[in-house]
Amino acid sequence: MNLPVFDLHCDTALALMGKDMNDAGSLASNSYHIDLNRAAALPGYCQCFACFTTPIMEQTDHISPVVVFERELATIQRELDKNSKRMQLVYTPEEIEENLEKRMMSAILTIEGTAGFGYDPELLGDLYQIGFRISTLGWNESNPLTGSHVTGEGLSDQGRAYVKAAQALGILVDVSHISDQGFWDIMKMTEAPVIASHSNSRAVWGASRNLTDDMFKAIVETGGVAGLNQCRDFIGENPDLDTVCDHVLHFLELDPSGKHIALGGDLDGVETMSDGFEGIQSYPALAQRLLERGVEEAMLMDIYWNNAIGVMKRAVRNHQK
Repeated sequence: MNLPVFDLHCDTALALMGKDMNDAGSLASNSYHIDLNRAAALPGYCQCFACFTTPIMEQTDHISPVVVFERELATIQRELDKNSKRMQLVYTPEEIEENLEKRMMSAILTIEGTAGFGYDPELLGDLYQIGFRISTLGWNESNPLTGSHVTGEGLSDQGRAYVKAAQALGILVDVSHISDQGFWDIMKMTEAPVIASHSNSRAVWGASRNLTDDMFKAIVETGGVAGLNQCRDFIGENPDLDTVCDHVLHFLELDPSGKHIALGGDLDGVETMSDGFEGIQSYPALAQRLLERGVEEAMLMDIYWNNAIGVMKRAVRNHQK
């Protein structure tokens, strides 16, 4: 079943840079999880491209996360320039809808980890102008903003300032990778939709990167979405497409409207995925399996496209208040 795909998270920019973080890989055609040649088989495509940084890069790769952030951004911009007749950087949900109508693919800039700009909320205005529309507060380590799902600890005062600044601009705050305490700290102060761009159900598979039922319901209450992650470690033991479907069906038990589930594959950010899922080209097979498991076509269109557009529109409306 071939539906347009709006995917809230990938690490393709980092993958294209190679092991030395200095390669010039091709977005048009490559051996990774995402390329435009394979994506062209979809009836529509919008991909959120993360610029991922962590202070761990300095320890393991001897490279500043600030340099990595700049190289990732340059990689995305270079590849969009080279493929400008196929994919465009977009700034608004309306531009995404216009591109869908004319069969142009859309790209959105997102932030995963905030080490690349010194965790500084005052820089978010400039990043918004460049085109960044989604941001986590960190990755798997503690940082000046928050603890992670690995380390614990909640938001610092600087972390609260970061959330406030992001939401004031219309940047969606993304709780994937955050600690449980940090999650609830955000929920206490949020004035806008909150998303988990690439997180599954902890009730289905008990990984700390996944959302508890209460977390998912809290995201629903903000008008946010959870993006389905294809990382094998967050799906289940010996997972296949049916195991992936189990996460969707559980979320639907908590929110029968199906308006708060989206896609966030984590493609090119993970080494192994479920059996039957190999990359961007596998989204039609997953849609077909979900249809066979009883998810109606209209709801699949919501999960694959409409819900992500909807949460972007709500973030814009919140910004305009």
